[in-house]
Amino acid sequence: MDKDSQIIQLRKEKINTIKEMGISLYPNDFKISCTLFELKETIAKDPDSLGEKGQTFQVAGRIMAVNRMGKSSFVRFKDGSDHMQMYIQKSTVGDDTYDLFKKLDIGDFIGVTGPVFQTRTGEWTILAKQFRLLSKAVRPLPEKFHGIKDPEKRYRQRYLDLIMNDTSKNIFVTRSKIVAAMRRFFEDHGFMEVETPMMQPLAGGAEATPFKTWHNALGMELFLRIAPELYLKRLVVGGFEKVFEINRNFRNEGVSTRHNPEFTMVEFYQAYADYQDLMDLTEKMFASIVMQIASQTIVTYQGHSIDFKQGWKRIPMMESLCTIGGLEPAFLHDTGALLAFAQKNNIQITKKESHGKILTKLFDILVEPKLIQPTFITGYPVEVSPLSRKSDADPDLTDRFELFIGGREIANGFSEINDPEDQYNRFLMQVRQRDEGNAEAHIMDADYVEALEYGMPPTAGEGIGIDRLVMLLTDAASIREVILFPHMKHSN
Repeated sequence: MDKDSQIIQLRKEKINTIKEMGISLYPNDFKISCTLFELKETIAKDPDSLGEKGQTFQVAGRIMAVNRMGKSSFVRFKDGSDHMQMYIQKSTVGDDTYDLFKKLDIGDFIGVTGPVFQTRTGEWTILAKQFRLLSKAVRPLPEKFHGIKDPEKRYRQRYLDLIMNDTSKNIFVTRSKIVAAMRRFFEDHGFMEVETPMMQPLAGGAEATPFKTWHNALGMELFLRIAPELYLKRLVVGGFEKVFEINRNFRNEGVSTRHNPEFTMVEFYQAYADYQDLMDLTEKMFASIVMQIASQTIVTYQGHSIDFKQGWKRIPMMESLCTIGGLEPAFLHDTGALLAFAQKNNIQITKKESHGKILTKLFDILVEPKLIQPTFITGYPVEVSPLSRKSDADPDLTDRFELFIGGREIANGFSEINDPEDQYNRFLMQVRQRDEGNAEAHIMDADYVEALEYGMPPTAGEGIGIDRLVMLLTDAASIREVILFPHMKHSN
């Protein structure tokens, strides 16, 4: 029998003993008067009025450490807000209650009623006048000293990670604050929050492989959405001129430090705006969120000091390929020269790729990793931007941007196509790509084209990866660190 099995067996024997004492293992009638954080706030405000004869508090939490000293003990326990020390004496709580206490283990939940006092070391401690078992843990927690070393175990058993690792817990507290700050920003700027279908008859709005499902009653195949874009733009057609959705998307793709098949984005659309307006709005939003989270505009990410102060660089893609990626300007419009450059530099690109896709792949390798400070890259080729409005200055390019921070894409936005004929032809171009073997190309969405035929005002839209933004603001190297329950292969 291994060590954990022995411990579990011993705990089960204690459970039987406690039952024989007539004590409930899992009562549900204990009410707290405050959290441990609120208790510490009360102490900080008026410590002089507190003491062993002062106000009584009723608190609860999980036992994390015990220092037994015969007829008295110090206990370190924590709730969802903070941790604190308890002092329990046999002479105070009585023989029966102290006997129960001696049968408890690290991981058990307890309820404590009593005043607070300062120990000789100056630590505020709650003195147990009354004490109860609230929930008995059968399995032992990981040893505090060793913690949970295996990242896979941390991800698979996130509840243990959150119990033992305050850093992980704080990441998800920060994540909640980021989403709340983002929602407030949109509401303060006149956007309305909406919800669009997560199961869709057509998988559109992005180039990605969808997950498929089947609806029995309707007798039809449905797809988990890869993006909410086409539904949100239908709402703009319908007259909702500033909308946003904080949404879950699903893409049947590989798992990596940057990708999870289920992820969170915010998408928003604004009528009578263009992609330049959204770049301005994005700068303003990020600066606001970062100030609320970090109390300054500078954060450290993986050793880089990143400044979110407004005034970010804006560089055309073609220019960035030359000034940052090292391409010769003459190569930009010469497909053969681009393929030769790729081959010389061991970059895998096939001759079947369109000119625009070759440029984009070269950008991904040569430029993207070097964009550490917030940078907008603008002017993407039409071939890789099937929903973006063509540029008036150059019809081979689009009024589109992507935002890069910390060497990775964080957001994608553009002026929208509101010409139904242009959108129909772009869909046709995507259909041809599918026929040529690109399984992730868009399919024809005739209903969306019909919606555009009723008229959509000039509009701009954007999607921001919330998981990646959280990574930046919590200095997390992997997306798995910022998703509570990331997808994993079955363990052996």
